[in-house]
Amino acid sequence: MTKLLDTSEEKEKVILVAVDTDDGTDVEYSLDELQELSETAGAEAVGRLIQKREAIHPGTYIGKGKMEELLSLIQWERADAIVCDDELSPAQITNLQEELQVKVIDRTVMILDIFAAHAKTSEGKLQVELAQLRYRASRLVGLGKSLSRLGGGIGTRGPGEKKLEVDRRLIKERISILNRQLKEVVQNRETLRRQRVKNQMPTVAIVGYTNAGKSTLLNTLTEAKVLEEDKLFATLDPTTRALELEDGQKILFTDTVGFISKLPHSLVRAFRSTLEEAKYADLILHVVDASNPKYSLQMEVVYDTLKELEVGDKPILTAFNKIDKIEPESKMGLKDLQCDDSVFISAREGKGLEDLLEKAERLLNAGFVRIERTFSYDEAGKIQLIRQYGKLEEEEYTEAGIFVRASVPAEIEGKL
Repeated sequence: MTKLLDTSEEKEKVILVAVDTDDGTDVEYSLDELQELSETAGAEAVGRLIQKREAIHPGTYIGKGKMEELLSLIQWERADAIVCDDELSPAQITNLQEELQVKVIDRTVMILDIFAAHAKTSEGKLQVELAQLRYRASRLVGLGKSLSRLGGGIGTRGPGEKKLEVDRRLIKERISILNRQLKEVVQNRETLRRQRVKNQMPTVAIVGYTNAGKSTLLNTLTEAKVLEEDKLFATLDPTTRALELEDGQKILFTDTVGFISKLPHSLVRAFRSTLEEAKYADLILHVVDASNPKYSLQMEVVYDTLKELEVGDKPILTAFNKIDKIEPESKMGLKDLQCDDSVFISAREGKGLEDLLEKAERLLNAGFVRIERTFSYDEAGKIQLIRQYGKLEEEEYTEAGIFVRASVPAEIEGKL
């Protein structure tokens, strides 16, 4: 019997490395997350090493003693690369590669690589390439040797990795082109936002830590058919879908890019137009993975990112998701002191969604009064008042007059 050749691609073996500076960061949890990132990128984590230090070594990330221990671990596990849990300087990358003779990847490259693999739309691909080029432009000095030795695998994917030996001038030219193309995308997005404002359709931005269940929730609510996977950054490109409530009010839900601790600034900059969906929304729906033991830390990261995007004045509804995975009594301990209201849901099983929509509608309409009225044609000026201060949802011209369904501030209702 002829033996078939195994053509499956062999996974890169990586060692995870972190420095514990005793700054309050849970390093073990951070490495658990880095392991998930590695697996999402297609690698296999075969070991980990943590060094306690007052500060990260400026030249080699870890100290000399740990370097010897790491080299032994690499040889023992036959690892192809190390993945450091922080963003490294060019000097640190070069020095580590000279000492260890394996590929050196940092957390930022890992996240960029995953984004490159998951970007599907032209906008997503442009944003990833821009982030990759900005990252490389800041590290071009001292990377010549390391780039030539990279080979394949993590850190070499995506449109931004097509030509590893590209020089600073070409990178600068390409960044200018990408910025122009993205400017057009941003203008189109702003046109759509203005259209939504004109139509007075309330918008809800779904935010949350990566893998909290945002896409599953959007799919369950609106049948959006967004990819769902139990992986970090399974979906990257934002999706907007409309949902009509029982009273006829329509709400737009937009799924945004997942947040993560130590999210690279180059990505925040590149994806700013996408992330700013939260800034222009009427309500923030914060989805939290209630089954994650570190849910409070993940919530903190989300709020820090929202703060960075200057999203501070929006009402927030927190949805504690995946309650089907926790004990009923555990719900009592789930709290978010920064939100306006909270709800317990299971997006996958469809539990608690009626409560979620009820609370979302209440927060969206806070201070507003719903009206359904027919105005005579002599009172047409009052409809302009609704347009100016309220949310005009429906307008129909009949023989009796102009039928209007709208939400208006309580103080305006008296003038109508």
